[in-house]
Amino acid sequence: MSTPADNTHRSDHEHVAPVRPGWPEVVVGLLTMVAAILVLPFFGPWGLDLDAVAFGLVVAAWSGVGGLAGFTAAALIRLRSFAPFGVRRTTWRWMLAGVVGGLVALLVKAAVTVAVTTLTDFGDTNPQGMYYDAAGGGVVALALTFLFLAVLTPVGEEFLFRGVLTNALLRYGPVVGVVGSSVVFALFHGINIILPAALVVGVIAAELMRRSGSIWPAVAVHAVNNMALPLLVLFTGATGG
Repeated sequence: MSTPADNTHRSDHEHVAPVRPGWPEVVVGLLTMVAAILVLPFFGPWGLDLDAVAFGLVVAAWSGVGGLAGFTAAALIRLRSFAPFGVRRTTWRWMLAGVVGGLVALLVKAAVTVAVTTLTDFGDTNPQGMYYDAAGGGVVALALTFLFLAVLTPVGEEFLFRGVLTNALLRYGPVVGVVGSSVVFALFHGINIILPAALVVGVIAAELMRRSGSIWPAVAVHAVNNMALPLLVLFTGATGG
Protein backbone atom coordinates (compact mmCIF):
# COMPACT_ATOMS: atom_id res chain seq x y z
CA MET A 1 0.00 0.00 0.00
CA SER A 2 1.42 3.41 -0.95
CA THR A 3 1.92 6.12 1.62
CA PRO A 4 1.46 9.90 1.20
CA ALA A 5 5.26 10.16 1.07
CA ASP A 6 5.38 7.65 -1.78
CA ASN A 7 2.73 9.57 -3.69
CA THR A 8 4.60 12.84 -3.18
CA HIS A 9 7.82 11.27 -4.43
CA ARG A 10 6.04 9.86 -7.48
CA SER A 11 4.43 13.20 -8.24
CA ASP A 12 7.77 15.02 -7.99
CA HIS A 13 9.36 12.46 -10.30
CA GLU A 14 6.61 12.80 -12.89
CA HIS A 15 7.03 16.57 -13.05
CA VAL A 16 10.81 16.65 -13.44
CA ALA A 17 11.70 18.65 -16.55
CA PRO A 18 13.15 16.53 -19.36
CA VAL A 19 16.91 16.58 -19.76
CA ARG A 20 17.73 18.72 -22.76
CA PRO A 21 20.82 20.07 -24.49
CA GLY A 22 21.79 23.49 -23.17
CA TRP A 23 23.46 26.63 -24.46
CA PRO A 24 26.98 25.12 -24.35
CA GLU A 25 25.85 22.41 -26.78
CA VAL A 26 24.11 24.97 -29.00
CA VAL A 27 27.11 27.32 -29.19
CA VAL A 28 29.68 24.58 -29.78
CA GLY A 29 27.48 22.79 -32.32
CA LEU A 30 26.71 25.89 -34.39
CA LEU A 31 30.30 27.19 -34.27
CA THR A 32 31.50 23.83 -35.54
CA MET A 33 29.00 24.07 -38.40
CA VAL A 34 30.25 27.59 -39.20
CA ALA A 35 33.84 26.32 -39.22
CA ALA A 36 32.84 23.60 -41.69
CA ILE A 37 31.17 26.17 -43.96
CA LEU A 38 34.28 28.37 -43.89
CA VAL A 39 36.34 25.46 -45.22
CA LEU A 40 34.27 25.19 -48.43
CA PRO A 41 36.04 28.00 -50.35
CA PHE A 42 39.25 25.96 -50.24
CA PHE A 43 37.58 23.52 -52.65
CA GLY A 44 36.74 26.31 -55.08
CA PRO A 45 38.76 28.70 -57.26
CA TRP A 46 41.02 29.71 -54.37
CA GLY A 47 41.92 26.18 -53.35
CA LEU A 48 41.75 22.84 -55.11
CA ASP A 49 39.84 24.44 -58.00
CA LEU A 50 37.66 21.38 -58.61
CA ASP A 51 35.55 21.10 -61.74
CA ALA A 52 31.84 21.95 -61.51
CA VAL A 53 30.66 18.37 -60.91
CA ALA A 54 33.26 17.59 -58.23
CA PHE A 55 32.68 20.89 -56.45
CA GLY A 56 28.92 20.34 -56.56
CA LEU A 57 29.35 16.94 -54.94
CA VAL A 58 31.55 18.42 -52.21
CA VAL A 59 28.97 21.12 -51.45
CA ALA A 60 26.14 18.55 -51.52
CA ALA A 61 27.97 16.46 -48.92
CA TRP A 62 29.32 19.30 -46.81
CA SER A 63 26.10 20.31 -45.06
CA GLY A 64 25.71 16.76 -43.81
CA VAL A 65 29.36 16.55 -42.80
CA GLY A 66 29.20 19.91 -41.02
CA GLY A 67 25.95 19.00 -39.29
CA LEU A 68 27.30 15.69 -38.01
CA ALA A 69 30.52 17.39 -36.89
CA GLY A 70 28.50 20.00 -35.01
CA PHE A 71 26.28 17.38 -33.43
CA THR A 72 29.27 15.27 -32.39
CA ALA A 73 31.03 18.25 -30.85
CA ALA A 74 27.86 19.21 -28.97
CA ALA A 75 27.23 15.66 -27.75
CA LEU A 76 30.79 15.31 -26.45
CA ILE A 77 30.45 18.29 -24.10
CA ARG A 78 28.59 16.17 -21.59
CA LEU A 79 28.89 12.45 -22.15
CA ARG A 80 25.43 10.89 -21.96
CA SER A 81 22.96 8.98 -24.10
CA PHE A 82 21.69 10.41 -27.37
CA ALA A 83 18.08 10.35 -26.12
CA PRO A 84 18.06 14.03 -24.98
CA PHE A 85 18.84 14.92 -28.60
CA GLY A 86 15.83 12.97 -29.86
CA VAL A 87 17.96 10.18 -31.28
CA ARG A 88 15.63 7.39 -30.27
CA ARG A 89 13.46 4.80 -31.97
CA THR A 90 10.08 5.79 -33.31
CA THR A 91 7.11 4.10 -34.97
CA TRP A 92 6.36 3.57 -38.63
CA ARG A 93 3.30 5.75 -38.14
CA TRP A 94 5.49 8.69 -37.18
CA MET A 95 7.84 7.96 -40.09
CA LEU A 96 4.85 8.02 -42.43
CA ALA A 97 3.87 11.34 -40.86
CA GLY A 98 7.38 12.55 -41.70
CA VAL A 99 6.98 11.54 -45.35
CA VAL A 100 3.58 13.25 -45.54
CA GLY A 101 5.04 16.29 -43.80
CA GLY A 102 7.80 16.36 -46.40
CA LEU A 103 5.26 16.34 -49.24
CA VAL A 104 3.28 19.12 -47.55
CA ALA A 105 6.49 21.11 -47.13
CA LEU A 106 7.26 20.70 -50.86
CA LEU A 107 3.87 22.17 -51.80
CA VAL A 108 4.00 25.01 -49.27
CA LYS A 109 7.57 26.02 -50.03
CA ALA A 110 6.80 25.99 -53.78
CA ALA A 111 3.97 28.48 -53.19
CA VAL A 112 6.15 30.58 -50.89
CA THR A 113 9.01 30.56 -53.38
CA VAL A 114 6.73 31.75 -56.19
CA ALA A 115 5.42 34.54 -53.98
CA VAL A 116 8.89 35.66 -52.89
CA THR A 117 10.24 35.49 -56.44
CA THR A 118 7.35 37.62 -57.66
CA LEU A 119 7.82 40.27 -54.98
CA THR A 120 11.64 40.38 -54.80
CA ASP A 121 14.73 39.87 -56.97
CA PHE A 122 15.84 36.80 -55.02
CA GLY A 123 14.87 34.59 -57.95
CA ASP A 124 17.46 36.14 -60.28
CA THR A 125 20.17 33.75 -59.11
CA ASN A 126 20.09 30.11 -58.07
CA PRO A 127 22.28 29.50 -55.00
CA GLN A 128 21.85 25.75 -55.49
CA GLY A 129 23.15 25.70 -59.04
CA MET A 130 26.14 23.58 -58.01
CA TYR A 131 23.75 20.78 -56.98
CA TYR A 132 22.35 20.69 -60.51
CA ASP A 133 25.91 20.58 -61.83
CA ALA A 134 26.65 17.59 -59.59
CA ALA A 135 23.43 15.72 -60.42
CA GLY A 136 23.97 16.30 -64.14
CA GLY A 137 27.48 14.85 -64.16
CA GLY A 138 26.56 11.29 -65.09
CA VAL A 139 25.13 8.20 -63.43
CA VAL A 140 27.70 7.97 -60.62
CA ALA A 141 27.51 11.69 -59.87
CA LEU A 142 23.70 11.55 -59.84
CA ALA A 143 23.74 8.58 -57.44
CA LEU A 144 26.17 10.38 -55.13
CA THR A 145 24.01 13.52 -55.26
CA PHE A 146 21.02 11.44 -54.14
CA LEU A 147 23.09 9.94 -51.33
CA PHE A 148 24.48 13.27 -50.14
CA LEU A 149 21.30 15.35 -50.45
CA ALA A 150 18.65 12.80 -49.47
CA VAL A 151 20.54 10.87 -46.77
CA LEU A 152 23.71 12.52 -45.47
CA THR A 153 22.46 16.11 -45.36
CA PRO A 154 19.08 15.34 -43.75
CA VAL A 155 20.75 13.25 -41.05
CA GLY A 156 23.54 15.74 -40.37
CA GLU A 157 21.43 18.90 -40.40
CA GLU A 158 18.54 17.39 -38.44
CA PHE A 159 20.84 16.02 -35.74
CA LEU A 160 22.30 19.50 -35.27
CA PHE A 161 19.42 21.90 -35.87
CA ARG A 162 16.60 19.81 -34.48
CA GLY A 163 18.45 17.40 -32.19
CA VAL A 164 20.56 20.07 -30.51
CA LEU A 165 19.02 23.48 -31.24
CA THR A 166 15.28 22.73 -31.21
CA ASN A 167 15.55 20.51 -28.14
CA ALA A 168 17.55 23.19 -26.33
CA LEU A 169 15.06 25.95 -27.16
CA LEU A 170 12.00 23.85 -26.29
CA ARG A 171 12.73 24.60 -22.62
CA TYR A 172 11.29 28.05 -23.42
CA GLY A 173 8.12 26.64 -24.93
CA PRO A 174 7.02 25.05 -28.22
CA VAL A 175 6.79 28.32 -30.17
CA VAL A 176 10.33 29.41 -29.29
CA GLY A 177 11.65 25.90 -29.81
CA VAL A 178 10.03 25.26 -33.18
CA VAL A 179 10.06 28.73 -34.74
CA GLY A 180 13.32 29.93 -33.20
CA SER A 181 15.33 26.93 -34.32
CA SER A 182 13.73 27.06 -37.77
CA VAL A 183 14.75 30.70 -38.22
CA VAL A 184 18.37 29.86 -37.34
CA PHE A 185 18.24 26.86 -39.70
CA ALA A 186 16.94 29.08 -42.51
CA LEU A 187 19.58 31.76 -41.89
CA PHE A 188 22.31 29.16 -42.27
CA HIS A 189 21.09 28.75 -45.86
CA GLY A 190 21.90 32.41 -46.57
CA ILE A 191 19.84 35.50 -47.36
CA ASN A 192 18.47 34.28 -50.68
CA ILE A 193 15.51 32.50 -52.27
CA ILE A 194 16.28 29.32 -50.30
CA LEU A 195 15.71 31.02 -46.91
CA PRO A 196 11.87 31.01 -46.89
CA ALA A 197 11.80 27.45 -48.25
CA ALA A 198 14.20 26.32 -45.51
CA LEU A 199 12.01 28.04 -42.93
CA VAL A 200 8.97 26.04 -44.07
CA VAL A 201 10.89 22.74 -43.94
CA GLY A 202 12.36 23.65 -40.56
CA VAL A 203 9.01 24.41 -38.93
CA ILE A 204 7.40 21.16 -40.13
CA ALA A 205 10.44 19.06 -39.20
CA ALA A 206 10.79 20.66 -35.76
CA GLU A 207 7.11 20.27 -34.94
CA LEU A 208 7.12 16.59 -35.91
CA MET A 209 10.19 16.01 -33.77
CA ARG A 210 8.56 17.81 -30.85
CA ARG A 211 5.39 15.77 -31.10
CA SER A 212 7.03 12.40 -31.74
CA GLY A 213 9.99 12.87 -29.39
CA SER A 214 12.24 11.42 -32.11
CA ILE A 215 14.56 12.97 -34.67
CA TRP A 216 13.72 10.42 -37.37
CA PRO A 217 10.38 11.87 -38.59
CA ALA A 218 12.20 15.20 -39.04
CA VAL A 219 14.89 13.43 -41.07
CA ALA A 220 12.10 11.99 -43.26
CA VAL A 221 10.68 15.49 -43.87
CA HIS A 222 14.10 16.76 -44.88
CA ALA A 223 14.92 13.75 -47.07
CA VAL A 224 11.67 14.00 -49.05
CA ASN A 225 12.40 17.65 -49.78
CA ASN A 226 16.03 17.17 -50.71
CA MET A 227 15.46 14.27 -53.08
CA ALA A 228 13.25 16.51 -55.23
CA LEU A 229 16.26 18.24 -56.81
CA PRO A 230 18.13 15.17 -58.13
CA LEU A 231 14.80 13.70 -59.24
CA LEU A 232 14.12 16.88 -61.20
CA VAL A 233 17.48 16.54 -62.92
CA LEU A 234 16.90 12.84 -63.57
CA PHE A 235 13.49 13.23 -65.20
CA THR A 236 13.79 16.63 -66.89
CA GLY A 237 17.52 17.23 -67.38
CA ALA A 238 17.14 20.56 -65.55
CA THR A 239 20.27 22.57 -64.85
CA GLY A 240 21.17 25.33 -62.46
CA GLY A 241 20.85 27.94 -65.21
